[in-house]
Amino acid sequence: MNKSDLRLYLVTARGNLSEQDFLTQIEQAILGGATCVQLREKEMSGRSFYQLALQVKAVTDRYGVPFLINDRLDIALAVDASGVHLGQSDLPVAVARQILGPNKLVGISAKTVAQALAAQIGGADYLGVGAMFPTTTKVITQEITRETLKVITETVKLPVVAIGGISKANSHQLIGTGITGIAVVSAIMKSSHPRNVAAELSQIPF
Repeated sequence: MNKSDLRLYLVTARGNLSEQDFLTQIEQAILGGATCVQLREKEMSGRSFYQLALQVKAVTDRYGVPFLINDRLDIALAVDASGVHLGQSDLPVAVARQILGPNKLVGISAKTVAQALAAQIGGADYLGVGAMFPTTTKVITQEITRETLKVITETVKLPVVAIGGISKANSHQLIGTGITGIAVVSAIMKSSHPRNVAAELSQIPF
């Protein structure tokens, strides 16, 4: 994966949006500067997730943006996504790599240097590190410090994306940490002007 693809990493949260509004929100974010999209919908049935993934992929394909599936290797394979993003309680990265093959992307969430190193050894393509700030998503998170983030970026050779409660207001605190980009959920998905927000976030000089 080109590091530029990770500069502004959109993680979806559909919330109360209709299907069409959800797809429009993603498209507007891409037009504003989102460089990667991860579909993360933890409460959907497998069939619904698959059907939604096909529609989101149609949007990302239109703009040549990498499309990743959260957790579900089966869905990632079924829709021919660019890859998958896994948590620490999901399949080991080496197993995911064996299933997906060498040409798909495998991202891993990490909160410690040990987890980051294990992901690198296992064959991950990039790391998602956080939560950096308090988050309003339903995903259970544990905040980590700016110092821990910096140590991780200095220790591993993989691109690192910071995640967790990141917005225009606090994103500048991450400058100088060595990250490749930021992953954003609510700041874009809950915005009434997602294109503008994405454009502003994409210009922050990490």
